[in-house]
Amino acid sequence: MDIASTFSLPTAPVEAQSAEQLAKRGQIEKTARDFEASFLSVMLGQMFKDVGAQAPFSGGHGEAAFKSFLGDAMAKQMVQHGGVGLADRVTQEMLKLQGLS
Repeated sequence: MDIASTFSLPTAPVEAQSAEQLAKRGQIEKTARDFEASFLSVMLGQMFKDVGAQAPFSGGHGEAAFKSFLGDAMAKQMVQHGGVGLADRVTQEMLKLQGLS
């Protein structure tokens, strides 16, 4: 009597994915994360556009030039730590369009 077969749980059949499908899935996920980071960067830029530094630390032209870089960096960090869920939804829709859902 084989104990392992007696107590094993039934598993659903798993479709084997080709290397091409896995690569496409990875590219879709990266694209969705990049899209979310871009969206958040624009949103943060709008949020901070009227925020000015007070003296003595007003950055002048340098601050204005690099403020967008700060927004981009903050957006990338937000996405890296889970984001707002936009990348997940975009990934799902892109996978459906490619027939990989």
